[in-house]
Amino acid sequence: MSKQIIAVLFGGQSSEHEISCLSAANIIEQIDTERYELVLVGITKEGHWVRTDSVASIRDGSWRESKTGAVLSPDATERCLIIHEKTGYMRVAVDMVFPILHGLYGEDGTVQGLCALARLPFVGCGVAASAVGMDKGLAKQVVSTLGVDQADFLLFTEADMMDMVTVLDSIEARFSYPVFVKPCNAGSSCGITKAHDRGELALSFREAARYDRRILVEETIKGHEIECAVLGGGAHPVQASGVGEILAAADFYDYDAKYYNPESRTVVDPELPGDAAERVREAAVKIFRAIDGYGFARVDFFVTETGRVVFNEINTIPGFTAISMYPMLWAARGKDKRQLVQELIDLAFERQH
Repeated sequence: MSKQIIAVLFGGQSSEHEISCLSAANIIEQIDTERYELVLVGITKEGHWVRTDSVASIRDGSWRESKTGAVLSPDATERCLIIHEKTGYMRVAVDMVFPILHGLYGEDGTVQGLCALARLPFVGCGVAASAVGMDKGLAKQVVSTLGVDQADFLLFTEADMMDMVTVLDSIEARFSYPVFVKPCNAGSSCGITKAHDRGELALSFREAARYDRRILVEETIKGHEIECAVLGGGAHPVQASGVGEILAAADFYDYDAKYYNPESRTVVDPELPGDAAERVREAAVKIFRAIDGYGFARVDFFVTETGRVVFNEINTIPGFTAISMYPMLWAARGKDKRQLVQELIDLAFERQH
């Protein structure tokens, strides 16, 4: 019996490029190579697609020097990767795509749209769910219809920022300091700052505008930073894991605190007020369904000391690094990484049919 061929995509053009590579290496090592043949395709920060042959090259970064190009054909009659070298071109048939691309140009519906054009099954959420999940502003607008509590917020566009005095005045009229300023489309807390006064607020807009033309401003919620993993969709019920808590080593869980500060910790199944953990799980499933999620996602919340559950954001391609909460939460429920990855692959093939 011939093996099914999975094209694994990693890297990408987003600010989460390096995290994508770490996630990819961990996931690839969990795929059953007795059942599947893998074609590993890295996307550089510049957007160049190349083929590599080993996890080792992903871990040490040498994949970026590959001279073998590899792009996914959008032609639904081909269902293939086009491999190109100096000697010419060849086509490699593909049965499924596993995109491990965090952030823009990977988690936002762009690659999912390419897979849909090619009529290829792929792991994770579809085009609409990916786009909505990636955009913090859109996600909050969807959640506002569900009866799920969330931080009060204002949205601003590039055009609004032509008159920053009016923008700053409107924020100060709505919120007390401090406030959070976030680019709508950026992951791993990239571009997010906490502003304590008008001067910091103006600087925060400049930082967020480096990542996106739409900016989200939120009130500050004091509480436990809580994450919940979801899995399933289609004919399979959506399951929610237990919950995990982020104990950030900084004022908030920014990119450096998340990946480079060894003092940051995660705790699975922390003690929370009352039935807050169960309400987090219920809200996570409700939000996942509302955006038409499929496959997997991680949904993040705050839980205050009074037990108030407040939605923060949803990530439709959650991290799979050694410190990532998503696989950790499922491991605590008896589902190891190998089993988890296989379930994601199974879900991808089932959706195609």
